[in-house]
Amino acid sequence: MHKLFISMSLIITGILTLWLSRSEKAEKSDDITICHTGPSEMMAFLDDPEFVAFHPSPISFDFEGLGEMVSFPAKDGKDAQGYLIRAKEPSDQWLFVYQEWWGLNDNIKEESDRFYNDLAGRVNVLALDMYDGKVTSNPQEAGGFMRSTEESRLENIVMAGRDFAGSDAKIANVGWCFGGAWSLKSALLLGEQNIGSIIYYGMPVREVERLKKLNSDVLGLFATEQNISKEVIEEFASAMEEAGKDLEYKIFDAVHGFANPSNPRHDEEATKEAYLMALSYLQGKFQ
Repeated sequence: MHKLFISMSLIITGILTLWLSRSEKAEKSDDITICHTGPSEMMAFLDDPEFVAFHPSPISFDFEGLGEMVSFPAKDGKDAQGYLIRAKEPSDQWLFVYQEWWGLNDNIKEESDRFYNDLAGRVNVLALDMYDGKVTSNPQEAGGFMRSTEESRLENIVMAGRDFAGSDAKIANVGWCFGGAWSLKSALLLGEQNIGSIIYYGMPVREVERLKKLNSDVLGLFATEQNISKEVIEEFASAMEEAGKDLEYKIFDAVHGFANPSNPRHDEEATKEAYLMALSYLQGKFQ
């Protein structure tokens, strides 16, 4: 009887050990999923022909920018780079700009110039190169670039930008599509140095516990679409409210990518309204 009791105890112990081991693995797996929810969700869109169709090849144009390309060290040992326009006078105010899936192309540099001019040259503008120099006008290649990104490298680029800006820098973020998602992700990574985030039709983080760490409000400029849908946006709004964070957003009656002049369904009216909202938001941050 005593031997039977010992045997049963060993069996029960083994079952519990196996269950706890599996639970721990599941918890770790869930943590990984949570860590990558938001921007990385957009990877699934790369296999959606309708989503790809919203991204026809950009129209080339002559561009002479106000800024210059600069490089700076990242913690992973590989330099990061970006398109920098320095404020006219020394300033700790910074705007980080995040690219679409094409890479850091002339369109993003032009948008950086526009924000710089309309903020009266009082703010340092840095468009971070999230693809480490890779740029394309081919939708299939752009999808390949986006698919091949590594979350850790992208985070290192953001933090390298923060270190380049300096420990006293107050940083707002803006981005479109892939970059719209990274505008919010950047805001979370920057901690107390973050002062604002503008999401142009990017997939938002929707985990309440993560959003509680956000040091600012958010402006969302979304489109009418299936992927980053009204339901997703409302889930984000609900999560922000539960986290105690302010969110202003609008869903424009326009397609994904409506603010990009290269989109054949580019909506000039919606683009103008969205830009004025973005500019007003940033003017409120940089006073």
